[in-house]
This record gives sequence, C-alpha cells and structure tokens, in this order.
Amino acid sequence: MKLFATLFACLLTYAPLAAAQQEPIVIRFSHVVASDTPKGKAAVRFQQLAEQATNGRVRVHIYPNSQLYRDREELEALQLGAVEMIAPSLSKFGPLDAREFEVFDLPFLFPDEAALHRITHGPIGAGMLQRLRLKGVIGLAFWDNGFKSFSANRPLLAPTDMAGLRMRIQPSRVLDAQMRALGAQPMAMRFGEVYAALEAGVVDGTENPHSNFYTQNLQNVQSHLTVSNHGYLGYVVIVNRKFWEGLPSDIRQALEAAMRDATLYASLIAREENERALEAIRASGETQVHVLTEAELKDWKSVLAPVSVEMVDHIGAQLISDIRQAIEAP
Repeated sequence: MKLFATLFACLLTYAPLAAAQQEPIVIRFSHVVASDTPKGKAAVRFQQLAEQATNGRVRVHIYPNSQLYRDREELEALQLGAVEMIAPSLSKFGPLDAREFEVFDLPFLFPDEAALHRITHGPIGAGMLQRLRLKGVIGLAFWDNGFKSFSANRPLLAPTDMAGLRMRIQPSRVLDAQMRALGAQPMAMRFGEVYAALEAGVVDGTENPHSNFYTQNLQNVQSHLTVSNHGYLGYVVIVNRKFWEGLPSDIRQALEAAMRDATLYASLIAREENERALEAIRASGETQVHVLTEAELKDWKSVLAPVSVEMVDHIGAQLISDIRQAIEAP
C-alpha cells in the first residue's frame, strides 16, 4: 500500500508537468498590412507549413493590420518578447542601427525582379540577415512586396510634377532624400494612417506597390498613379533571438524549411497580386494610370541619380558596390 501511495503521489506531481510539455509552442506573428496583401498571404502560408511540418507542435497566431502593434511599436514588442515574429519593411531597421537595409530604398537600384533576387536570395542577403544576430534578433528571410509607383491628385509625368507635394514616406533617410531631390516635402507616417491623411489633405501623395495601394482603397483618394518602378518595398521576417535559440533543434529545422517554402510563395504571390491590383485600379475608373515611357523614365532616373551618391556614407560604400557588381554579373 505504501508503494502504491508513493507511485500515486508521483503521478500527481508529474502529470501537470507532462501536460505542460505537450502544450504547443505558440508563435505570435504580428504585421501591419491587410490579410489579402502579399505579406498577409505569405504569413498564412507560413502558418500552414509550420504547423504541418511540426505535426501541430507549433501554432502560429497571425495578427494583421496593426491589430497588436503599429509600425513603430512592433520592433520594440519583438525585442521585449511580446510577440515572437514580425516582418517589418526594409526601411524600418533604423532603431536597430541596421541602416544598411536602407540600401533597398535607393531609387532605380534594381532593374528587375531577377536582379533583386540575386541579392535577397543570394550571399549578400544572407550576410545581411546573419548580422542581425548582433542586434538581438534572428533574420529568417526576405519577403517581396513589389516595386513602387508614385501617386497624387495630379498627373506625375515628369519629375518637376512632384514639386511642392507633401509625400508620405516610410521612416528612411534614403526616402527622405529621394523626395527632396524631386522637390517634394517628405512626411514620414504610419501605414495605417495614410488613407485618412490623404482624404484630409494632410499629405498629397505617396509611393506604394500596387497591392498596397489597392488593398488600402487609395484609388478613392488618389486620382493619378504613375507606374515608375522607381524603388522596391520588401520585408525581412525576424524573430526574437532568445525565443528562437530556445526552441528544440528539430523544431527550428522544421520552421526553417517552412520559411524557405513560404518565401518562394511570397515572391510568386507578390508578382501576381501586384499585377491583379494594377488591373483593378484601372478598372475602378477612379484613378488614371500612366506608365512612363522610356524617355520619361530617363528623366526620372537622371534627377534621382544623386541620391545614391548622397547616401554612400549612410549605407556603406562597400555594400552598394557589392550589390551593383552582383546585379551586373552575367
């Protein structure tokens, strides 16, 4: 009887611990855009792949559209462990003193998607992600959104058409310099505030990939869109370092594999969603779409060329040089 009582006591002691060990690992994934954007859809794909790859040992809870944190709050929330995963845009790494990520904001740096992916999917991008460990976060992958177009309530056919416009930007010294080079007034603003600011006339225009423009209904408050492809908007998926390094190694490996597959999907869906969004903007009849001619594009590139020179010291001459060489390599 004494032996039975001892065994029963042990079972009572260890049963809660065993139950706790069987609880799934929860990843709170917070982001600031709509669920039907490329980032929103890629997040859902990662959720599905991660839960499948770990046989349910991991659960990914997604919080889109700034449900938990807004632009400037989510990075601090990640560092504090209030969320485990975020995917901030490449312009938002200033608080981490990782200003080299602003290289992606340089105007007309990437001639096309293939050139871009030589960097984000190649050794230069991998090196940039690796250096984030020194900042207390783990960089897992670059996710595409797409190339940006300018919009306003007047035609933007030549760089001089930007003169005097108050243009919403993400917080980036490069984007600030870009707008000033065009004679516009840059105004850094949270993404979720843009529609109201445009509607109220606080800002006159903005720059966005077409999917962001359309899913935020900016066609209701912007009468002109110029397809310029002047810059790139992408994201880095990052996780809290302490959380990530505390995971069992088999879980980390499964999540890394899920992230690789989700990243391929992100590239595909970004391309498709931006093409569909541009057609939907045209079909709305509310926004006139202008595609720059080769001659017009040449003028924009000429006016914005000095920005890359101006930002060399801010970003780093070696990184810019390495990227240019990688892009130009056969």
